[in-house]
Amino acid sequence: MELADISGTTEISGEGIKKHFKSIDPWQPIFELVWNGLDAKSNSVRVAIEKNTLGTISLVSILDDGEGIEPGGLKNTFGRFNDSNKKEDASLHGAHGRGRLAFHRICNRATWFTNSLSGQAKIQVLAGDIKRFAATRLRPEEQHQGLAELQTGTLVELDQFTAPIPDANDLRKKFSVEFGWYLALHPSKKISIDGVDITVPAHELHEEEISIPPHAFKAQIIRWEDKPSSEKSYTYLLGSAGKTVYKQLSTFNNKVAFFTSIYVTSAWADNFDLTQDLATPNVNTPTSPEWKRVVKALNTATDRIYDEFLRRQADAEVNRYEEDGLFPTYRGLDPEYKVWRLRNAKELIKTIYVADPTIFNSSGKKQKKVIIRLLDKLSVSNENDSIFEVLNGVLDMDEASIELLANQLKRTTLENIVSTIETLQRRQDAVQKLRELMNVHYMSVRETPDLQKIIEANTWLFGHRYETIGAEEDTFTKIAKQLRERVASPLDVSDFEIEDVGQIEGAARQTDLFLARKTPSLDSEGRQCFRCLIIEIKRPSIALNVKHLRQLDDYAAILMRHPEFSSERMHFELVLVGRKISSADVEIGSRLRNQLGRGELGLVSDDPRMKRYVLNWYTLFDSFELSNTFMLDKLKLQRLALEGTSKDELVSELQETVAV
Repeated sequence: MELADISGTTEISGEGIKKHFKSIDPWQPIFELVWNGLDAKSNSVRVAIEKNTLGTISLVSILDDGEGIEPGGLKNTFGRFNDSNKKEDASLHGAHGRGRLAFHRICNRATWFTNSLSGQAKIQVLAGDIKRFAATRLRPEEQHQGLAELQTGTLVELDQFTAPIPDANDLRKKFSVEFGWYLALHPSKKISIDGVDITVPAHELHEEEISIPPHAFKAQIIRWEDKPSSEKSYTYLLGSAGKTVYKQLSTFNNKVAFFTSIYVTSAWADNFDLTQDLATPNVNTPTSPEWKRVVKALNTATDRIYDEFLRRQADAEVNRYEEDGLFPTYRGLDPEYKVWRLRNAKELIKTIYVADPTIFNSSGKKQKKVIIRLLDKLSVSNENDSIFEVLNGVLDMDEASIELLANQLKRTTLENIVSTIETLQRRQDAVQKLRELMNVHYMSVRETPDLQKIIEANTWLFGHRYETIGAEEDTFTKIAKQLRERVASPLDVSDFEIEDVGQIEGAARQTDLFLARKTPSLDSEGRQCFRCLIIEIKRPSIALNVKHLRQLDDYAAILMRHPEFSSERMHFELVLVGRKISSADVEIGSRLRNQLGRGELGLVSDDPRMKRYVLNWYTLFDSFELSNTFMLDKLKLQRLALEGTSKDELVSELQETVAV
């Protein structure tokens, strides 16, 4: 029996077809063929790439286990373009009936082998005559072997390639972005390339339960890290069997870098249709009050997700602005005030970013710098209320957004004030407790573990440069400690004050505390460098004298000669700390007086790459109180009553409370 020829032509000219595909990417034709397979209700679509001996692509096949193509209905499939018979089904992607012909952008020939319940066929289209499709019915024994194990399905083969396509790994990444939303919506379906399944791309999943008695709606809101290449943000309505009955565009499509797919499942959708007429008076439609209430609840939930997303984005952006040097340096201001100003400016910029991220996203680096610094100046001036007036006149916001911004600005200011007060209170408490240790318990305080943990929790005591000294950097710390061991540090009676001589034996068994850290920083001219901070704390029971100063100088000389530390990009700060400077010593005092003009507390040597400092605890305590005298006086913070508090209690409290 001779099988009939069922060839035909598409209802548009060849040039009319090709003009639709002028700017598509080389992988897009494969996307379209995979979508055709999914639209045919397949559960699995397998893409295979074959290469020849030269390593170039010779064949790409797309196999699906869908319903297949009906041989008798080719006029309604291959014969249509931009007028597919699939457009009435909201769950289908290929609603324009043209994707199958995109192949001509990458190869000369496409061949379809198909098996449907109504028969089997082979269809072939050549790029040079794309309007015409050659088709014949097939006997079962003539069918392609790739379909042998499938009851129904379609296998498309592309060959005679004229343009390159990405390799399998890159193609999988692009497939993940393109089909991720669909795979998330249909977890039972699979797409693979050369046997490796396509994964759903990075996303956040939020679930909401919406009750509109007597109906229940389960919503899954997916926020994607990357935008699906062809899919806009949609809200999908699914029936109880999981079939998509309706979809509508999300109102969040114009939000910058915010991509969502929302899936709403309910038995209410089992009786859904796009329109209601005399024949179907009781169906649910997009204008039904229940659906309107669902959409309103979804918008509220998505607004919350968007707000959380923006706040995370704002945090990341502001940190980037700080790294890029866009915030003021606040030179000449009090250290504590500098910290507050920077925190205040950062919170202000975050608030504005959340209100309208396009202000910064559409600005260049210089523009951002100007905006940030002007807002910083305005926020601490007598005209700080004008910030809202300026922003209200510039930003394109609705009434609700304007009210939200106003409340955020007020809240930001209040939170900064409260945060500053809390920080100041904690630091004042820490200073009082340390005074008590040095006044009463100095003979029994141990460097390790007592003082070490206290210092790591309160490095701000050494000045604003030491707000945090960070985690240990293994290699640097190890070498620094090894070099320190080469500096002799004999202990004798002259190191103790006369009133402490009776307790020398116990105190002499203690060891000095040595901390070393290396962190990226900027030098005085704004160039990148490593700041190497080394703090040596002598036991509180001894007084600092010229011997300790010479140890500091010897250690500095050893560091300068060591090859590992010879880089001009490594700047050292060696800090020697003790309870007090010996009353009999003259050298330390002389060096401190010689460096007074430098304006750096405790500086005894101003070598640009190897600065040295000698500090005593009481100077540190007084420096804190003097630099914050105005705030401390205005706030009238209550001083702690510490009389009778044991050394162990003070140490424990200082170690547990990080006075940031």
